[in-house]
Order: sequence, then C-alpha cells, then structure tokens
Amino acid sequence: MVDQDFEVFGTTANGEPVYRVKLAGGGLRANIITWGAIIQDLRLEGHQPPLVLGFETFDPYPVHSPYFGATPGRCANRIGAGRFKLDGKQYQLELNERGVTHLHGGSDGLGRSNWTIVDHAADKVVLRITDPDGRAGYPGNCTVTATYHLKGDGVLSVVYETTTDRPTPANICQHSYFNLDGREDALDHDIMIAADHVLALDDRQVPTGELMAVDGTPFDLRDMGPMKRFDGDVQVLFDHNFCLSRERTGKRSVALARSIYSGVSMEVRTTEPGVQLYAAFKLQQIPVPGLDGRQYGPFAGFCLETQVWPDAVNHPDFPNAVLRPGEVLRQETDYVFSRQ
Repeated sequence: MVDQDFEVFGTTANGEPVYRVKLAGGGLRANIITWGAIIQDLRLEGHQPPLVLGFETFDPYPVHSPYFGATPGRCANRIGAGRFKLDGKQYQLELNERGVTHLHGGSDGLGRSNWTIVDHAADKVVLRITDPDGRAGYPGNCTVTATYHLKGDGVLSVVYETTTDRPTPANICQHSYFNLDGREDALDHDIMIAADHVLALDDRQVPTGELMAVDGTPFDLRDMGPMKRFDGDVQVLFDHNFCLSRERTGKRSVALARSIYSGVSMEVRTTEPGVQLYAAFKLQQIPVPGLDGRQYGPFAGFCLETQVWPDAVNHPDFPNAVLRPGEVLRQETDYVFSRQ
C-alpha cells in the first residue's frame, strides 16, 4: 500500500499489480482501478446503493465484465468488418465480436489493459497508457491519458487526451453501466437525449451511413420519458448512437436520466458529437455477485457512451475519427448527479 487512498486491488494474469485509488469530493465517492481505467464504484452522498455496476474484487473483471466502468479503445464502439482505409493504405483489425466486427479496440484493448497512475489527489486521479503500434492491427503508438475528477455539486469529470506518432483511428469513451436506484433493472428510469437523429444499423449493429430522424419514432428521446419503449408490440432494444452534432463542440448538456424511485438524476454534459445509449439487453446473468452483493442480468444498468459516431473512419460525412501526429484528441464529459 502506498497510502490510504492508493492500494493493491488485485493482480493481472501476467503478475502486474492492479491498483485502486479512492476519491472523494463534491458529494461523491469513487473508486478507480488501473486495469481498464475502470470506475469500480461510485456513490452519491445520501443515497446508499452504488450508481454503477461493478465487482467488489478484481478477479471477476477479466472473466465476467462486459466493460463495466471501463475505458475502451483505442477506437471505442464498432468498426464494420474491422477494415478501414487511411491515407491510401488498407488496414485489417482484429474481428473480436462474433468474428465479423471490431469492437472497443479488440480483445486486449485499453479497457482490458493495465494503466499507470501518473498523478492523484484526494478528489482526482490521472492514468496513462500507450497502445503499441500493431496491436489488434492499429497503426502507430497511441498514448491516452485519463483524468477522473470529483468536482463540486455532484460532478464526475472525465477527460481523455490522446496523441499518436502515426495517423490512426482514435475514439475513447467511458463505459460505465449506471443504475440510479439499485433495483434489479433500470428500465423504469426516465431518460432524455437531445438528438434529432440516430444512426441506422445493419444486422451486425454497424451503421449503414443513414441518419434516421427520430421524430415520430420510439427513438425520439428529446423529452423525458421511460427508457422502456415499444415499437408496436415489440420492446425497443437500445444500442444506438444518437447524433448530437457533426463535430466536437464546447461542452454542453446532452442527456438526462432519472430514477422515478430514488429521485436520483444524472445529467450528461460533453464535447462529443455522439452518445451511445445501451440498455444492457445483451447482458447475461452474471454468475458472481456485483457491488453490495447484487445480481446482474439483462437491463441491470444502462450506458451513455459519449464519443465519435461508430464506424466513422469508414464514413467521410461522419465526424472525424482520425488522429494525426502533432494533434491532441481531447474528449470531455461531466456526469452530474443530484437527488431530489
């Protein structure tokens, strides 16, 4: 143990220590672990249940975690067929999702690698990792810095800064599964996303390139309403990118979620052009308990992944997803928690 807020949480398969940093500030408490730059636990003052899904110990993470609290990359979300062309050269990435798509940077991406702590304080930690040239097929050495900061008034600030020594796709996001009341599933949460369009998907959940207007569809989340929605008699299974803008902007409010049972709300403010709403319908019953002994199954939480639109490297009219030497990709998101 280094100090009371910095402890060994576990050990990776190759013998590396996984550290946990405990943060407190602004009415929040958070535990961050170096493996995957994961938010392992998050609590709001006056509200007993955890706000995120996670595990009490390290061992379940490599085996059972579907990116609980992780920082996937170097390119989060899906790249169709794992292929892209950059500066005239064709690249093939690992096909780690059902052998047909590349997902979240590959099977050993940043969300499943051990980061290094470079700075920490009572309310802040800074982690860093370098994704090496050629891993999963990506070109160039890509360095990512993650800063988690508990600011005043219930704000969890997440900032990612990425650099590279060769042109490469880059897109980092925070992949926490949120549950604002501790109930078995999160379907009774209300949600709002300020997006006029959502990306249409093919049967591999890869964007077709079409922007679908949400007006008159179950994807119209512009006003607060239940997360459990139907298209006729069929429940809508959200795993879709909502299009917030055509490019990165100044940080603005884009989404709001609220539990009708606990009164806890989470506002999302971000610089990013898209947010992926995933309602965890693919989450299978996990055979080990989660935080506070909870059992996790389908719809146990929901993700609001702020990021570049998926498969953007293959769609010239999507927001830019290519990072070049000399540039810094800075992605900022605030998760703002309050309780009525």
